[in-house]
Amino acid sequence: MHLSTVIGAGVVAREGADARIVRGTPSVYALAEAAIAAGHGLAAEVALRGLGESVDLSRAGFDLPVSHPDPAHLHLTGTGLTHLGSASARDAMHAKLSDVETLTDSMKMFRMGLEGGRPARGQVGAQPEWFYKGNGHAAIAPGAALEAPGFAEDGGEEPEVAGIYLIGPDGTPHRIGWALGNEFSDHVTERVNYLYLAHSKLRVASYGPEILVGDLPADIRGTSRILRGGRAIWEKPFLSGEANMSHTLANLEHHHFKYPIFRQPGDLHVHFFGTATLSYADGIKTEPGDTFEITAEAFGQPLRNTLSFAPVTAGATQVLPL
Repeated sequence: MHLSTVIGAGVVAREGADARIVRGTPSVYALAEAAIAAGHGLAAEVALRGLGESVDLSRAGFDLPVSHPDPAHLHLTGTGLTHLGSASARDAMHAKLSDVETLTDSMKMFRMGLEGGRPARGQVGAQPEWFYKGNGHAAIAPGAALEAPGFAEDGGEEPEVAGIYLIGPDGTPHRIGWALGNEFSDHVTERVNYLYLAHSKLRVASYGPEILVGDLPADIRGTSRILRGGRAIWEKPFLSGEANMSHTLANLEHHHFKYPIFRQPGDLHVHFFGTATLSYADGIKTEPGDTFEITAEAFGQPLRNTLSFAPVTAGATQVLPL
C-alpha cells in the first residue's frame, strides 16, 4: 500500500493502479496516531475507515505525504557514507580502503560501516555518520522549490530513501513507511572541509509524494535527473535498499532512536538514509530554475522540485539584547 496527501482530495491510499481517498481522514499523521492507539497497522486502519472516490495521481498536485501539526515537532535528519554505489565505484572504493595509512576520516567512517554496519538481528553495529537538517519548517512539498540560502555556495540534489516515523505515547518509534527524498545539500561548502558537513546539511529537503507502507525492497533502482529548460542536462541511475548499503536499516534506525530526545511522544521523524549518486560529483553546476526529478518504480509518482536561491543579505545577522 502507498499513502499520499493530494491537494484538494486529502489522504489517498493506492494499491497497484487503484488510488482512492481514505474516508474521514484529515491527515496521514492522524491516520498513524489512530493505528498506534488501536494496536494495528496502517493497512488495517485504512480498511476500517474505507475508501471513497478514485484519484488520478498522474494529474494530482501533492502536499507533503505526512507532516506534523506543529512543525517544531518534525525532525529532518540523515546518515551518510552508507551506500556502496555501482560495481565500478565499489571497486575504486575498496582500492582506496586498502591503503590504511592514507585514509581520510570520511573513508575511515565508511570502512567502519563495511566492517561493522550489518550486525546480527537484535545486535548493535557500528555508528554511522549522522547529521541534522532542520525541523518541519525545512520540509518542502513535492513540486515546490528547494530554496538555498543566499550565502550558499551550491544547491545540489541527493536522491535518497527516507524513513518516516511517529513516536507513540510510550516513546516507541513506529515506522509509517518509506519515501523518495531529496536531501538537498551544499556540496561546495562541504568540500572546503569535512567539518563543514553540519553547515552544508542545514538546508530544506523534500520527500514523497507517496509513502510506501510495509517492507522496503532490498534492491531499489531509480533515476536522478536535472532538467533545465525542459531538457535533461544530467541523468544517472541510483541504487538504494539494503542490498546496496554498508549498514542495515535496523542499525541506522537504532543509532538515531537510541537517543531519548528522539523518542518524545507525538514527534514525527523523517530520516534520510544516504546516497552514492550526485550530479556535483560529475561536475554539474546547478542553476536557479533547474528541476530535480527523482524516480523509482517502488515508490510510484516521481519527486520533483525546482531550485531557487534566497536573496543575498549584506552584513552579519543582528542579535538584539533584551
